[in-house]
Amino acid sequence: MNAYQFSAGTLPLLLSIPHAGTQLTPEVEAGLSEAARGLPDTDWHIPQLYDFARAMGISVLVGNYSRFVIDLNRPPDNQALYTTATTGLYPETLFDGSPTFAPGKTPTPVQREGYLHHIWQPYHDKIEQELARFRHQFGYALLFDAHSIASVIPRLFDGKLPDVNLGTNDGASCHPELAQQLTACCDAQSQFSWVLNGRFKGGYITRAYGKPQENQHAVQLELAQCHYMDEHPPFGWREDKASSLQPLLKQLIETLLRFGKSR
Repeated sequence: MNAYQFSAGTLPLLLSIPHAGTQLTPEVEAGLSEAARGLPDTDWHIPQLYDFARAMGISVLVGNYSRFVIDLNRPPDNQALYTTATTGLYPETLFDGSPTFAPGKTPTPVQREGYLHHIWQPYHDKIEQELARFRHQFGYALLFDAHSIASVIPRLFDGKLPDVNLGTNDGASCHPELAQQLTACCDAQSQFSWVLNGRFKGGYITRAYGKPQENQHAVQLELAQCHYMDEHPPFGWREDKASSLQPLLKQLIETLLRFGKSR
């Protein structure tokens, strides 16, 4: 199984994109419910939205498999990250609460153990390898975990989600000064609403690899999809909207890089 795509950069920042994958294993593809067949909970077009990152010299890691096979942003022991409604390492429901699999079609425990070893583990091994390389070469490491979600999902949150949702695990995954600089960047513009550590505080990747005491800083960004794509099937890319959002995304990444150089 080819678990991910990776392009190496020259700067000490890794852009992780775990939920843009659409590949399925044969048993998952055969077992998906009708509601899940269109892969509605995918972080559609996120690699395209951040296509400027490679030109900046940033390393980019993109998961190939759908989160319906295994969720790369959940802990391997499948412990819940939130006390509110969420999905697990092997999602049994869609974000709206519909079943992911048709009755009796869920992959077996043995098959799922294979997904853990051959899809989840290689992705996380690569994160660890890159962050270790950064620390060795530069003395510090930066991780930006990029996500998106439909702007309205009543089961997961009330009302409409803010446009830009920064997560630092309530301040545990990065230095407070970095969080302050990122929020100042958001506050300096008025086009997009934003929040720090709101409904999305950071998933397993942010929590596991954010170690500011070791000069390794991790931030998650959850974007409302309405600002760069159509939120309904066929989930089309919207260049007219994306071009307005990308400058802010680039500013946030530049803020991380400036912070790293100052350490």
